[in-house]
Amino acid sequence: MPLIVKDYTWTQTETNIYLHVPLKGVKPGNIDIFCTDDYLKVHFPPFLFEAFLSEPIDDDKSSGKIGNGVAVFTLKKKEQRQWEQLVINYDKDTFRQIRERALLKAKKKLATEAKAKATNTQEEKKYALEIMMKLEEEERAKIQKMKDDECEKATAELEAWKVKQRQIAEDEVQQKIQSQMVKIDKQRISEKITTPSSSNGCKIKHVQKNCVPSMSKKKQEYLPAPRSPGNIQIKFTPRVFPTALRESRVPEEEEWLQKQAKARSAVNEDLLELQDLNKEERNPYWLKEKGDKLFVTGNYLAAINAYNLAIKLNRDIPAVYSNRAACHLKLRNFHKAIDDSSQALDLLTPPVAGNACARARAHVRRGTAFCELELYTEGLQDYQAALKIDPQNETLQGDTQKIRQIIQGSAPCLSD
Repeated sequence: MPLIVKDYTWTQTETNIYLHVPLKGVKPGNIDIFCTDDYLKVHFPPFLFEAFLSEPIDDDKSSGKIGNGVAVFTLKKKEQRQWEQLVINYDKDTFRQIRERALLKAKKKLATEAKAKATNTQEEKKYALEIMMKLEEEERAKIQKMKDDECEKATAELEAWKVKQRQIAEDEVQQKIQSQMVKIDKQRISEKITTPSSSNGCKIKHVQKNCVPSMSKKKQEYLPAPRSPGNIQIKFTPRVFPTALRESRVPEEEEWLQKQAKARSAVNEDLLELQDLNKEERNPYWLKEKGDKLFVTGNYLAAINAYNLAIKLNRDIPAVYSNRAACHLKLRNFHKAIDDSSQALDLLTPPVAGNACARARAHVRRGTAFCELELYTEGLQDYQAALKIDPQNETLQGDTQKIRQIIQGSAPCLSD
């Protein structure tokens, strides 16, 4: 049963409430704070402070600081005015309803924040993907433009070379024709001087027939020289995953790699811790039996150590989690007891007759932890689940009926 803290102090302004709660020497790491618009709870075992506020506050704009043995809360008023009192005094049923309502508000708020965070994350991923695709499209366009420019440049150079070669060929043909014509002219002049007039016409005609080059021949075609060889450098993006970068989801892959690295680091640490154990201590079932014996003798901390080592060796034994939850119940570590019982129930699937007793024990232990935290609705659900497995158990029937009466207000709370 927790100790209720009543030696708190508070002051106020038109807009804020300043609340000072002494921590009784408890370390800051062991403090659990829960706040809504009309309810504030500070739990630091074995102490508990609850404030059922007389007027609503803005819990999103409120804040708290822990230090020097005191927790200081700055609560933002929704309406700017002086409060007549900090808390209200109701009966236990009203307090229980306020707690349940505060828990529902907190759940709805967490669900809304989680949904908004998921939407924001999805939008960020979508935006990053669009930016990446845009950059890659620009890069492809840039490369294609370089290819087109090089192709146009090579085509222009080839056409210029062809024109030049044709011009050279035409010039050579003209030079040959001119040289032949010069020779013919010289020969005509020499024949006029050296031969008689009677035979002059015949000889000139003979020279013209044999010496003038034929103009019916086609011009010789000139082919361009082959292009010089070259190399294109291709650089690939380094990738851990086999998919292309544009088809991958980089944030998820990096997160997966980080988780893998942490898992490997944890495995290496466990191996260093387990290498000094003897053969029996490396058997998780032997460690479970050792923890059970320590639990029977009342040495709960030593039993938890044995169960912890067994879990490091084998994380798939539901009885180890369930028995460690029983140890946490004895030590009043109720949140840890809830976690271990939930883990045991996750491993006890599918529900069959062979694991019925184990499932019932896990439900009872988790339900007990919920009831110790005054979460009777959740505790009743676990007890009803255990009673459904073992309907003839009279002890379960009595405990279930008692919790139902507490919820209905016809029986005192367990903390009372």
